[in-house]
Amino acid sequence: MNVKIAVFGHKDIMHKFYSYAADQEDIEFFLFDYSNPNETAELVEKAVMCDIYLFADALAYLYAKKLIDKKRLPAVQVDFDAYMILSSIYHVKTIYEHNLNRLSIDVPDGRHVDEVMHETGIDDQGVHTYNYEDDTSFDAGRVVAYHEKLWEEGKIDYVLTSISEVNQIMRAKGIPCSGMTVPRLNLMRAIEKAKSIASINQSRSTQIVTGYVRIKNNDAVQSEKNELHPKLQQILSNYSKKTYGSVLSISNGQFVLFGTRGMLDHITNSYRDFALLKEMKNALDTPVDIGFGLGLTAKQADDNAKLALQACEAKEDGTCYIINERRDMIGPLGVKKEFSTSALYRSLIHKAKLNNELSYNFIDFIEVRNNEPFSSNDIAAYYGVTKRSAERTIKKLIAGDVIKIIGEEKPYVKGRPRKLFKLNQ
Repeated sequence: MNVKIAVFGHKDIMHKFYSYAADQEDIEFFLFDYSNPNETAELVEKAVMCDIYLFADALAYLYAKKLIDKKRLPAVQVDFDAYMILSSIYHVKTIYEHNLNRLSIDVPDGRHVDEVMHETGIDDQGVHTYNYEDDTSFDAGRVVAYHEKLWEEGKIDYVLTSISEVNQIMRAKGIPCSGMTVPRLNLMRAIEKAKSIASINQSRSTQIVTGYVRIKNNDAVQSEKNELHPKLQQILSNYSKKTYGSVLSISNGQFVLFGTRGMLDHITNSYRDFALLKEMKNALDTPVDIGFGLGLTAKQADDNAKLALQACEAKEDGTCYIINERRDMIGPLGVKKEFSTSALYRSLIHKAKLNNELSYNFIDFIEVRNNEPFSSNDIAAYYGVTKRSAERTIKKLIAGDVIKIIGEEKPYVKGRPRKLFKLNQ
């Protein structure tokens, strides 16, 4: 199945994607260029049939960020890194033959400028950097004013900008300016990253879910079977319709559920408050066990569901467990595993050195998973990022003593086991 990538950016950048599109057999590009960056969020709304959203310039992402976060859309940015800055400086020096010792530059992350200045030996005393990554709301006029003030004070000879809109305004004011050149390497890396994330999401959609449901102590409630079984079947029938699945009745008061993405999403969003278990308990007034199994094949899902149902036997009350495709056991569902959000937030900010957005997202991740053990793959899937990016976050969390290693995954395929983590509180 082809991956559908929506690409957003200024029309000056977008022409590069036309040449790449012809070379990609397993990718379909849908190109959305803008003249005014305010159009970006509206363009994102139009890309409803795409698997992932790729932003070819920093400005496009900034204007769409609120919508991306609200809808939790999978998104990738072209890296505005040291290589891009170095390429742009080289372009200006060789093509325009400008001396760049007195330079004003704007970038999402100013650390990359420091790195380039160090590597090239350019005197950073004459280099002025505007870092707009931490701006609560982006304003191109504020960036223009920063460069213009330095020019009027005689502190710079040239402006290098990562924003097409700023480049146009500076040139109109007669201030020497160039827009950054987006290297082919950065574009290709972004495309590969987008393809990887979309493939992960597509693989999740092909997961099979099997659920075994059994009245606990079924033999002890023999006289009530005629009343309980129809009630339970109706509850499960309603649940399967809601989650686009199906339900079958089998022997000894047992039922089996089958589903895919719809049922999987409902389960993973209900770790803390599993409404199906509560509904059965209230309607039947007798404990019911549920074992969900996830797998990439029907047999894997069925085997895991049976193991999950066995785990319920150790509990007196009705419970629900999940065993996923890596044989991780999650549960019991519906039992809130409390943790201190305020203490976690302080640790994320002060110890792990995460920014506010990542900190809040990680707290949401822990809440959604009901403080269950997790792997770097789980973080990658939740955030919609590559495994490498998730592992960088894991390293920060471990270094800040926010999480600890508690075990290893047991994958079906050969290879090194993957570590499992849990909050260190």
